[in-house]
Amino acid sequence: MNIIKSDKAHYVLDENNNRIAEITYVESDKSMIIIDHTFVDESLRGQGIASKLVASVVEEMKKQNKKIVPLCPFAKSEFDRVPEYQSMLK
Repeated sequence: MNIIKSDKAHYVLDENNNRIAEITYVESDKSMIIIDHTFVDESLRGQGIASKLVASVVEEMKKQNKKIVPLCPFAKSEFDRVPEYQSMLK
């Protein structure tokens, strides 16, 4: 699975270049982003892809020295579940 990173999303494409999984976020200020949406196509659910997308954003924001506000319910549950993410919370 190849996660593609853009300015406001990390996503996965199918063979027809359609987004089949994505996590989106907005920059709140220069030091913080807000994760506002996570989606995984029904055909891929149960494979841990949404968790990998959250991890991808966390990794990228660590590199950029930005904190995260997980407003999306799935992202919030991941932050609650994964102790290593706590240091990234705003």
